[in-house]
Amino acid sequence: MRALKFAGAAIAVVLVIVALLAAIGIPSGFLISAITEQVERETGYKLAINGGARIGLWPTVTLTLRDVALHDPREQEINNRFTASSIQADMTLSSLWSGKPDISDLVIVRPVVNLPLQRERIRDNNPPAKSSASRDASAITIRHVSVTGGTIVFSNVRDRVENRTETLNADVTVGADRKIIVAGNARANDRPLKFEIRATAPAPPLERQNVPTEINIDAPGLLPGAIKANAEVRLNGTVVMFNGVSGTLGDGGFTGWASVDFASSKPLVKLDLDFQRITLATTPSQPDASAQPSWSNASIDLNGLNYVDAQARISVAEFMIDDGRFAPAAIDATVNSGVLKGRLSNLGAYEGNANGDLTIDASTTNPAYTLQLDLNGVRALPVLKSIAEFDRLDGRMQARISLRSQGNSERAIVANLGGTAFAVFQDGKILGLNVAQMIRNLTAGTLSGWQESEAQSTDLSQLSASFKIDKGQAVTTDLNLVGPLVKMTGVGTIDLNTRQIGFRVEPQLVMTTEGQGRAGNPVGFGIPVMIEGPWVGPRIYPEIQGILDNPDAAYAKLKEMGKGLFGPNGQGLGQSLGGLTNLLNGAQGGGTPAQPGSSAAGQPNLPNGQLGDTIGGLLQQGLSTLNQGNAARGSQGSSQGRSLTQPAPSAPTADQAAPPAPANPAPADTAEQHDNPAMNEVLRQLFNR
Repeated sequence: MRALKFAGAAIAVVLVIVALLAAIGIPSGFLISAITEQVERETGYKLAINGGARIGLWPTVTLTLRDVALHDPREQEINNRFTASSIQADMTLSSLWSGKPDISDLVIVRPVVNLPLQRERIRDNNPPAKSSASRDASAITIRHVSVTGGTIVFSNVRDRVENRTETLNADVTVGADRKIIVAGNARANDRPLKFEIRATAPAPPLERQNVPTEINIDAPGLLPGAIKANAEVRLNGTVVMFNGVSGTLGDGGFTGWASVDFASSKPLVKLDLDFQRITLATTPSQPDASAQPSWSNASIDLNGLNYVDAQARISVAEFMIDDGRFAPAAIDATVNSGVLKGRLSNLGAYEGNANGDLTIDASTTNPAYTLQLDLNGVRALPVLKSIAEFDRLDGRMQARISLRSQGNSERAIVANLGGTAFAVFQDGKILGLNVAQMIRNLTAGTLSGWQESEAQSTDLSQLSASFKIDKGQAVTTDLNLVGPLVKMTGVGTIDLNTRQIGFRVEPQLVMTTEGQGRAGNPVGFGIPVMIEGPWVGPRIYPEIQGILDNPDAAYAKLKEMGKGLFGPNGQGLGQSLGGLTNLLNGAQGGGTPAQPGSSAAGQPNLPNGQLGDTIGGLLQQGLSTLNQGNAARGSQGSSQGRSLTQPAPSAPTADQAAPPAPANPAPADTAEQHDNPAMNEVLRQLFNR
């Protein structure tokens, strides 16, 4: 009896101990060494369980590992390939005794996966040895995996490159019928990412067997649209192949194939995809209308080109970027050792076509770029609007562009830009600008800005120019504009970096409604016109120095202008010469127009520096003589209509009496083709001729 009592007490103590251990868990430090040795033997990686291990027996067997770290002993740059705050596995006791654990739940909390980025593809000829047990997928069964707060880090310590995908949450379910569902979300480059993968796994082993897979990815800001695709996934050694790919990107379908070779830490990607439609919508920031636009100093990150090699061919039946439509489009591209080479073949663009080659060398800290582009018959307005936000020129455009540059930002790339460009615009118009009217207005004062008006435009038959570009400075010596009512040639420089222009142009106007097909040549302005300042609103003014440098040529030009701009008999000379006087006064620093009688009737005294006042006095004398001559001829002439090209006479000022209006305009006879005496007198005094 006494022995029975001792046996009952011993059993009671054992039951209490078992109950306590089942409730609080068995300290299983003795298991740590066994677990770490098994992991290293099977994978070649070393496992550290810094927070200890614990086994719970109720209600199921639960193994909990805390502060876990896994690292590759051969890796020198990254200490830990994998870390986790905790890993918990729930399994049945019977499966544990059988040697084939059946894990019902595997919970991984705050895991961090470090994936090294390599510049060179070096195949690992000595992979970690794997036992037959590791290849037997039936040795362990996992039915559900939960990951919370995960992070994937892509990094290269030597290059100081790091790219993170954070707040990764995933849920993996494996059904009894081998159907696998993976769903989750994360943030990549601070943008949301959602994914769902459905697959049906065949009986093991998986290698060289097709796995029907459905992939759904939604990444606003990273992809132009949600991806829904079906493929036959096949594992062939280190290569994962996606055969028979078909699906949709946004509202357009696509087909093709792809593969990824993981033989080294630098993957090799190959793909061939054919899209029905790709639509991109840009959302540029709204700049301050009062501020001068400038290039961004933000860094452009192209380091990713160094850590993946690729061979790709992408064709698109219809490619849309905002309002731009490209159909069809075909791009062949390769990435090798940080150098991207892309070829664009017969791109249907803006009612024309384009061909080009682009090379980006990101293998150095200062990336280099080269571009060869040919445009043929494209619409200029949408092209310039999308590329340079310039919406004032339309027509058919042909262009040949050869550019090179280097830099890590927009500003650096533009500042280092070099090469050549040639462009021809035909059968179009300059929108919002009336060039002929602008040139006529120059006789009254300096213009500030382009004098834009939505109701105006300038038809052009052809506008052409070739540029040599160096350090962001585009220089042309053959600017040529031909239109029905205006011709213009010129030279100048466009500073692409500061968005400034400086041009010296020689305009010619056609002063009749007959256009350029009339007899004779267009009338030259006589004085070169300067266009200087920011290209959104430059100053436009006559180069007065041109008169002083070559007075003989200016004399002849102004006489010709007198017949064209001011009418055969100079009736419109008053307003234009008065404006020229204002310009001359401003050029000499006086800043105020010359007043009548401000100079003597004799010859001007140029050395005294009063050039503006002297010319103003001479012009007033000439106008007085001219008006008297017109009045005398008007009383004798017959009644005739005024020429269409004759401008209206200017209104008299407060201190200047209006000249008497002629009774009748001068008759259009052969005598009108000779020089006007009054005009000759003004020009003689002006140029001392």
